Amino acid sequence: MLDIFTPDVIKRLYDGFIITLQISFVSMFFSLIFGIFLGVLMSLKNIFIYSLCRFALEFIRIMPIIVWLFVFYFGFSDYFHLSSFGASVLVFSIWGSFEIMDLVRASIVSIPKHQFQSGISLGLNTAQVYFYVILPQALKRFIPACINLFTRMVKTTPVTSLIGVIELIKIGQQVIEVNIDNIYAPFLIYGLIFLLYFIICYPISIYSKILEKKWS
Repeated sequence: MLDIFTPDVIKRLYDGFIITLQISFVSMFFSLIFGIFLGVLMSLKNIFIYSLCRFALEFIRIMPIIVWLFVFYFGFSDYFHLSSFGASVLVFSIWGSFEIMDLVRASIVSIPKHQFQSGISLGLNTAQVYFYVILPQALKRFIPACINLFTRMVKTTPVTSLIGVIELIKIGQQVIEVNIDNIYAPFLIYGLIFLLYFIICYPISIYSKILEKKWS
């Protein structure tokens, strides 16, 4: 029954697992850079910037990730020479950036107004108040939610297989098709994939809850 796990199969599953992690980590890296910047902008009292960011956020949210993958890969790949991996990272980065933007905005506006006023009364300018007073406090509220977003990103990566990314679940499907005569193949392969996702996501989720309780 376990002869399905040949060295070649294990290597292929490992390669698919690495692709899943690469999409998640690279996308999260760019999401943090752009999301934090946009979140700070959105928290400023500028109705035009806020409205523009809010519209973009809802526009991104209203469409399923798979639709965005199809649009960027099949619609724009001829013009920008996007690979399936590149299109996946781009779509996940855009999605993550706007989700993080909203998390940053919510974290900043949750800080009591007197904190800002206290910073101004100490002689700090607006930028210094944000950098030294508001953002350090908002960071404690932002990190647990950001960690949860990362786990969502990891769990969403299987949809990239629909545009040709050979990630973990796609590899699993291919292995099962090759071993179609083995009735235990689906249970063993998907069981291993479940275990790998569990090893990644569950500890991260527990850690985010610990941080949330610690900083509440």
